[in-house]
Amino acid sequence: MSFHALKPAQLRLIHEVALHGQLQLAAESLAMTQPAASRMLAEAERQIGAPLFIRQPKGMEPTEIGTTVLRRARVILREMASIEADVRALRGGYAGTVRVGAVTGPAISYLVSAIRRIKEESPGADITVDVMPSRDLLLHLAAGEMDFVLGRILPEFDSDSFNILPMADEKVALMARADHPLARARLVTLTELVGQQWIMQQRGAPIREATLAAFAGVGLSEPDNIVNSPSLLLTIAYLAQSNAITPVSREVAELLIQPPVGAGFTILPTPRPIRVSPYFLLDLKRRPLSPLAKRLRDAVAQMSRSPIRNAAAL
Repeated sequence: MSFHALKPAQLRLIHEVALHGQLQLAAESLAMTQPAASRMLAEAERQIGAPLFIRQPKGMEPTEIGTTVLRRARVILREMASIEADVRALRGGYAGTVRVGAVTGPAISYLVSAIRRIKEESPGADITVDVMPSRDLLLHLAAGEMDFVLGRILPEFDSDSFNILPMADEKVALMARADHPLARARLVTLTELVGQQWIMQQRGAPIREATLAAFAGVGLSEPDNIVNSPSLLLTIAYLAQSNAITPVSREVAELLIQPPVGAGFTILPTPRPIRVSPYFLLDLKRRPLSPLAKRLRDAVAQMSRSPIRNAAAL
């Protein structure tokens, strides 16, 4: 006996014979001729060392050994079908694992929508998102620990190693409590703001540097009443309990202000917009994306009208 040598085609034939009760019908269901099916069944019985079916006038009935083999064959065939389905899903980008990262603004404005679209079609897709500064994002991407990121290109990284899609620049909103003393003003000048309480990201963070540059641009020194924190959650809590102001991406401010969140904050209107340098959709040229990662990346890319290109084209 050599059970290990039974082939998937033999298992399918055994299943179809038991299902239809006739070798001719089983052969037709498998697109085989009856003589070929008969030879295949005979070979399976030879390998097992016992008849699998009793040939009766009304059809073929499994023997006791045939019933046992059939039960196991059905389990194996189900598992094989599951393997095929899993492989098809992975190849089609409907299953698998993907890890991506972004700075805060595009995480809200691009990734949330793209991930929702992918999860509607592929609820079993395992997607991880990290929100962190561009330097950390690029370190993870360069190490192959992320599939793609939405961040800024920094000079210490070899931009020629990335596929690059320009996305947008990030607008800064100055956010405060809805009942802040300046909240009802039609326009708030930087001169009025410089003496206020502030809570800001750490030095070097693009949004903080853009805000401080706006003060310098009109000849003002930077505010001296500042709490430093990279935590958005702590910032929100601090704003809710004080008259502090914080610079955040416009996407974050609108998320907190508009329904359904409606967290009791407002954006202070300033004479000139404050903008941060553009961010990009980046992935490694040397590391092909999995089908799922490519589907998610393409969903993000569809939100930009710019073509994907390498750094030399910028």
